[in-house]
Amino acid sequence: MKLRNLLIAMAAIAAPIVASAKVPRGVWANPSNSVHVTFVACGAAMCGRVIWASDKAKADAAKGTGKPLVGSMLFRDFVEQAPGQWVGTVLVPDIGQTLSGTIRQVDARTLRGEGCLFAGIGCRIQTWRRIG
Repeated sequence: MKLRNLLIAMAAIAAPIVASAKVPRGVWANPSNSVHVTFVACGAAMCGRVIWASDKAKADAAKGTGKPLVGSMLFRDFVEQAPGQWVGTVLVPDIGQTLSGTIRQVDARTLRGEGCLFAGIGCRIQTWRRIG
């Protein structure tokens, strides 16, 4: 019983640390300004949730995933590998696939995302800008 209480106490102390995962603050827009994302702590990692999308982006996502785009986690389980650089998975809604990716914070208003479909094939780089 004492061990259980100790583990609960340790978890309670660690929870604020885990919940405060470093995330790029604000609202971020993709290069075509068709999707807006906000980053949130998800455990010890960072996730990016779609908070707004154009009608075309919503329609493209519906064809690829069959699910609503707004509210979906576009960026999942990103863990900081170096200051301002994270590695995780990215949902590409228009093709309905999830792939490995990196995010690098270039400056306070710029994020650069990079990912490949398979072993260096079909790679894409996107520069996201902070709009809010």
